Amino acid sequence: MSRPYPVHACRWLVPIAAALLLAACAGNRPRPTANTTIHDTVRLPTKVTTEANNILFHAINLIGTPYRWGGNTPKSGFDCSGLVDYVYRVAAHVDLPRTSHAMSELDAPKIKNVDKLASGDLLFFRTEGHRISHVGIYVSNGRFVHAPNSGGTVMLSSLTNPYWSKHFAFARRALEK
Repeated sequence: MSRPYPVHACRWLVPIAAALLLAACAGNRPRPTANTTIHDTVRLPTKVTTEANNILFHAINLIGTPYRWGGNTPKSGFDCSGLVDYVYRVAAHVDLPRTSHAMSELDAPKIKNVDKLASGDLLFFRTEGHRISHVGIYVSNGRFVHAPNSGGTVMLSSLTNPYWSKHFAFARRALEK
């Protein structure tokens, strides 16, 4: 399949997209009203927010990196857990287990409701039966960065996509371990 544009021609888009995405994530949050519960406004500590922004910046900069099973560096390519481990290690100095299943068992807050997700959360999916077999990093507005499959690249996807919404299991807030 030929691409309508060369990959190197889009490299300038990544920093611009990252800046726009971070600016959108950093916007003012709505003020709570009488009908708003504390759970409706997720406020993370400043340190967590800074780490989450670092994670997002690094993850978004890796969009377009080739998928490679067992890969865990930008040079070698990434599989899903290799991407997540690399980004957390480099951006937040957090060491994670190597597999998506092991990551899903972290001793970290578990989030089942997608409306409660925060930037930087780890998203877990059951794509191969009942076992956790895929992981991504939540960005915002229902979007996440992940390395989806052989022959593909690191990409930004939506939780509203029928495939991903069907296979979503839960999230973990690894920054609050």
